[in-house]
Amino acid sequence: MDFTLTDEQALLRDSVTAYLTGRYPLLESRRAARSPERWQPEVWEAFASELGILAATLPESVGGLGGGPEEMMVISEALGAALVVEPYVGTAVVGGALLTGAGGPAADALAESVAEGHARIALALTEPESGREPWDVHCTATPDGDGYVLSGEKIVVADLPLATHLIVVARTSGDRLDRDGLSLFLIDFDAQKPPTGVEAHYYRTIDDHHTGDLRFTDLEVPASALLGTAGQAWPVVERALDNGTAAVCAEAVGVMRRVVADTVEYAKQRKQFGVPIGSFQALQHRMVDMSLELEQAVAATYLAVLNLSGPDRRRARAVSAAKITIARAARFIGQNAVQLHGGMGMTEELAIGHYFKRLTAIETEFGSATDHLHRYAELAR
Repeated sequence: MDFTLTDEQALLRDSVTAYLTGRYPLLESRRAARSPERWQPEVWEAFASELGILAATLPESVGGLGGGPEEMMVISEALGAALVVEPYVGTAVVGGALLTGAGGPAADALAESVAEGHARIALALTEPESGREPWDVHCTATPDGDGYVLSGEKIVVADLPLATHLIVVARTSGDRLDRDGLSLFLIDFDAQKPPTGVEAHYYRTIDDHHTGDLRFTDLEVPASALLGTAGQAWPVVERALDNGTAAVCAEAVGVMRRVVADTVEYAKQRKQFGVPIGSFQALQHRMVDMSLELEQAVAATYLAVLNLSGPDRRRARAVSAAKITIARAARFIGQNAVQLHGGMGMTEELAIGHYFKRLTAIETEFGSATDHLHRYAELAR
């Protein structure tokens, strides 16, 4: 199988990498992430207008460029290498998949706004009482007149403080563990002034990303807020989550490539007993093991990406296999890189500490290795 990028994909990778290298310094981006604004709006605007990556994987019918999973992988890996905190995966990948999967005038209009860089999306799915299964949803949407009333809680809503729109997964019928009966609702959102009936709490995670919790108390929404067909949202949500998982795997590959390269370079320069520590055979073996984990992670990510457009069962197995592999590699590479850097590895001034934090967060993002092992085992039956 040929994994060589096409000329267009290579140009896309080089363009994104060149922009981030010149205009996204690590420490400046960390300061922006910890500021009251929480991000760099001008970077997001450049993603839309200069680089076109927000439109890259959206259909041409909604103003996109018609790219596929491979383009998503290329973009995500480049963003990972630069530790970008702007909400690309949540908006362009997960949000884009939800909107195109649900369809309809409202979804198409919002997808066009995503491509133009005007809209940012947060998916509200996970709940305090949710179990292992992501379709374990308690939040309800009860028909009321010409609309619905939403009640319930959502936690760890990625990119919530940056979102202009929420897509809420709520139950319109069935029991809590039924996959049928779930529906999608689109809600306009202002982080500074949430709608009446919505209580929001925001917080920054260890990797300088932003998330939050929501409580809906008799929130009234019109019938037009429903995306797609009532009660039939789960297949759309599952595909979107698989796209997001594959994107995060590609992002992790970009992070790990940088971590391995920085560790090797540090071992060449750092001297102990008058010689570079990279000359010690034990440390050479450790760095080889890191490189092997990286190559396995790359292969698993390619497998997931190339199956995103395939049959549901095959796609799900490939994505879960990739997430399991990525979680193991992220932990091994991150922890060994910090150990080889010594005390410097955990300082704010050195990049390796920031990369380690992101790898630690990626381990559980879109489900832990245990969650995906459970899913893979179910799919293998």
